[in-house]
Amino acid sequence: MNEPKWTVIEGKVDGRRISSRLLEETIQKAVAEGHRHLEVHALGHHGIGGRLWKAGNRSVHVRVLGPSGQRLGSLGFPNTFIEVMGPASDDVGWLNAGAHIVVHGHATNGVANGMAQGRIYIAGNIGARGMTMTKHNPRFSPPELWVLGSVGDYFGEFMAGGIAVICGVDPQDPENVLGFRPLVGMVGGMVFFRGPHAGYSQVDARMETIDDARWEWLTSHLKEFLDGIGRPELLETLSRREEWRLLVARSPQEKASSFRMSVSQFRAEVWDKELGKGGLIGDLVDFDRSPIPLIPTGDLRRYVPVWENRKHKSPCENACPSGIPVHERWRLIREGKLDEAVDLALRYTPFPASVCGYLCPNLCMQSCTRQNALMPAVDITLLGKASVAAKAPDLPKLSGKRVAVIGGGAGGISTAWQLRMNGHEAVVFDMADALGGKLATVIPRTRVPSDVIEAELERARSLLPQVQLEKRLTRADMAAIRAEYDAVVIATGAQKPRMLPVPGVERAFSALEFLRRAAMNDIDCGKNVVVIGAGNVGCDVATEAKRLGAQRITLIDVQEPASFGKERQHAQAAGAIFRYPCFTQAIEVDAVVLTTGERIPADMVVISIGDVPDLDFLPEDVKTERGFIVTDAEGRTSAADIFAIGDVVRPGLLTDAIGMGRKAAQAIHRMLVRMPECRDERSVIDKRRVSLEYFDPRIERFEDIDACGSQCASCGACRDCGVCVVVCPQAAIERVESLTGGYEYRSIDDRCIGCGFCVGACPCGVWNLVENFRME
Repeated sequence: MNEPKWTVIEGKVDGRRISSRLLEETIQKAVAEGHRHLEVHALGHHGIGGRLWKAGNRSVHVRVLGPSGQRLGSLGFPNTFIEVMGPASDDVGWLNAGAHIVVHGHATNGVANGMAQGRIYIAGNIGARGMTMTKHNPRFSPPELWVLGSVGDYFGEFMAGGIAVICGVDPQDPENVLGFRPLVGMVGGMVFFRGPHAGYSQVDARMETIDDARWEWLTSHLKEFLDGIGRPELLETLSRREEWRLLVARSPQEKASSFRMSVSQFRAEVWDKELGKGGLIGDLVDFDRSPIPLIPTGDLRRYVPVWENRKHKSPCENACPSGIPVHERWRLIREGKLDEAVDLALRYTPFPASVCGYLCPNLCMQSCTRQNALMPAVDITLLGKASVAAKAPDLPKLSGKRVAVIGGGAGGISTAWQLRMNGHEAVVFDMADALGGKLATVIPRTRVPSDVIEAELERARSLLPQVQLEKRLTRADMAAIRAEYDAVVIATGAQKPRMLPVPGVERAFSALEFLRRAAMNDIDCGKNVVVIGAGNVGCDVATEAKRLGAQRITLIDVQEPASFGKERQHAQAAGAIFRYPCFTQAIEVDAVVLTTGERIPADMVVISIGDVPDLDFLPEDVKTERGFIVTDAEGRTSAADIFAIGDVVRPGLLTDAIGMGRKAAQAIHRMLVRMPECRDERSVIDKRRVSLEYFDPRIERFEDIDACGSQCASCGACRDCGVCVVVCPQAAIERVESLTGGYEYRSIDDRCIGCGFCVGACPCGVWNLVENFRME
């Protein structure tokens, strides 16, 4: 195998030692530039090899020549391998989070202090307080410290997890390989050692027989260690089972049985026994002399924990324009109820597969709390795509009320869908020859499969049999409709393209016309295509132009392009070139001419600078402003019986139109049945209340729906995990089942001390600590 090319990083520049900070910046820059084998010429520099997160998943090998300073590999990442070709100073692997560190010599104090992951190999002895305050997350392999020689004083102090192996080869003290007072405060982990010792904290640790499984682990990893430090010849010497011993942490129960006398025991068995009940003043007073607790309970608490289950909206639900309770769907997945999770979405949208699975920019994922911990959002697109198989819900009997929905696109279908599920007959009018609007005729099939859209439109048609197509309405038609129906919803979208007032504009296509014809493969765009307007629709044009054979696609805009998400990604993948700021002066037969005089070759020009509604049919009593219908938050217009939703109100996403349709349908339902308005007054839960420590940070991409469900934090909605019960130091939380089959968690007043452990530990953030009003 060829020796890799090493990038040399000097600790001395122009004959002078540079600072540790500057050396670290140089290392970080080299990693960011793609260098993966670094040879560092150190002069006592601190912190070498830590925090190399810029390498991503690619491994980085750091070789250190010369004297290493303190904190070698501190906060090391799992992608990092550090090798010191000599001794090392204090705090090797301090707070190590996964790096593999090899020291070909002795190391001083604090080796592996606070380490959580990774391995540290020491080819000599170490100083005091090695392996202190280590920890072990059971989701990961335990941290390991391997020492060829011996360890210094206070080894394993407050050790809370991990494995230490002390080989006892050429120890610094041949009579004691464990140093003075080892393992004080140890609560977790284990220590294999070989050689004599002078005792250890027997309150915290105990000797245990090395069983076959542990011996197999030790011998298999021992070879790796010896190979790693270049001492493979010692394998036979160190493979004698009878020479090894094992220390493990005592359990809390073991410690309790051997613990010193408690204060209450001392009071009863010594103090009162010698001095009588009440002690020194027992014969002078007759009031209750029972001890007053140091930390009060009940009404004396300053703070009280309150279980606020479902009091707040989850961030994902709040961000979804359609109002889908995303975390509820993931709860059903955790319970193995895939069909119910899929069908739940149909209460909120008729297009859970097309939109949630393919077309939506997934605002719920953009708001996911997991991203606070730099973890990927739970992937709703997997559940969205599975929703193509969702079954249409059972329908209530018709109420006798009829609503006309003008427009058969996504927003109009959503409105009609919600009205029918509330028991009202919805009749859809559209001037096209089929339902679906832009969803069916404009959006490229490179973004969503045709069979998915057709399946969802067929499901909608099964619920909405009353559809009148190829119906272009006039004001007279609208007057007749208003007289016949109990309410009217305008959902005609924006159909009139904006065009540039420049010479030659008649040679250009509008984006809508181009996309409609492209969907039918009824257009030849040539080799060079220029798209004026680099928003998301312009990106769709670019993607389709590439599919139709265009070789050079240029998107120009007067400002930084507003495109984002999947549309932008698809256009970039198609090789589209984005240019801005560019101002169009004229459109010629073979080029777009800019105001700078530059000519951009163009066999076809497509203008994509937005669309406006066609409102010629609109009744005079419906107020408009700048070409759009004016409504309130629920879609009501200035006319009491007319509502409007979607792009006739303001430009937006498909999911915006679907959500507006749902809100308008709810408002119409309340109006028709004379039901008072019931607003959702819930606020969004503060993301800081949600504890993400329980979730796996190693996941970079979700493979299936079950993985998504297990990793959803269920913000604001209790997962019934019982963590609060387990963590409460006073056993002051109980789970109570209700007669209706539900449950709740309560704090027991005479036990609870208001410490807030339940609040800090709750994965979902449903516990809150509030001031105790009863103290007043």
